[in-house]
Amino acid sequence: MTKSPRYYPAEDSIVKPHAKTVNNPPKIRSTITPGTVLILLAGRFRGKRVVCLKALESGLLLVSGPYQVNGVPIRRVNQAYVIATSTKVNVSGVDVSSINDKYFARENSTTDEGEEEFFAGDAPKAAVVSDKRKEDQKKIDSVLMKNVESVPLLKEYLGSKFSLRQGDKPHKMVF
Repeated sequence: MTKSPRYYPAEDSIVKPHAKTVNNPPKIRSTITPGTVLILLAGRFRGKRVVCLKALESGLLLVSGPYQVNGVPIRRVNQAYVIATSTKVNVSGVDVSSINDKYFARENSTTDEGEEEFFAGDAPKAAVVSDKRKEDQKKIDSVLMKNVESVPLLKEYLGSKFSLRQGDKPHKMVF
């Protein structure tokens, strides 16, 4: 049996509906524009220099290595985890209009694992990159590589890794 409440209001109180909050995407920093070379600070590719291609609707940045230079594929990056440099690359010929946040959505796996398969301890499944992504990467890299190779030493700069050594003061560095 449930206990009855100790207090009954004299009149029915009106419950006000709560206003739905809308999360607007964050404002992109003024130093980050399409073509800016960025240094990634976190994740698998930390320390790598990448080229910003555009800002997505969600507030994330679309970046690419190019893949041929430093192995960084087309990916989304939060602007909090990058340092913008003063180096720019011409990205006017790169067509990234078809790439949006839905492009990066994960596809549902067709096979649902049972409990026995989960605990079996088989080797983990390798991530499969779709053919569409590979084609898009090649298409973007082909245009980007022409622009990168036209500037002397830019290919080597993008291929080099950023790191700090003892005595380096990042707050006093000019990128």
